[in-house]
Amino acid sequence: MIRIGTRGSLLATTQAGVVRDALIANGHPAELVTISTAGDRSSAPIDTLGVGVFTTALREAIEEGRVDAAVHSHKDLPTADDPRFTIAAIPARNDPRDALVARDGLVLGELPAGSLVGTSSPRRAAQLRA
Repeated sequence: MIRIGTRGSLLATTQAGVVRDALIANGHPAELVTISTAGDRSSAPIDTLGVGVFTTALREAIEEGRVDAAVHSHKDLPTADDPRFTIAAIPARNDPRDALVARDGLVLGELPAGSLVGTSSPRRAAQLRA
């Protein structure tokens, strides 16, 4: 049985489930193991948490033998490679577009200057400011 570490959020378990299902479809029994991370337990804003708050616990679980592999969003991995680990696969990407829901049915280019747009993602905030 291949034990796949994943965070417990709906997005994380959905992404890890795709990998699990592909392994099972190819004859490799697999199961998800939910790992709680420091980032999951914190209520602080994401941009104040620092590097690795969502991945350190997953890496520790691999090192300690509690899981055989981990699935995590590639965009959220620390930029510095860790020689102890290998990115073994990157599944096919789904539609990468985001959605904007605005009053009055406006699209992004139609929003008046100074409009307030909420996001918890520093990457999306930077894209909006560009």
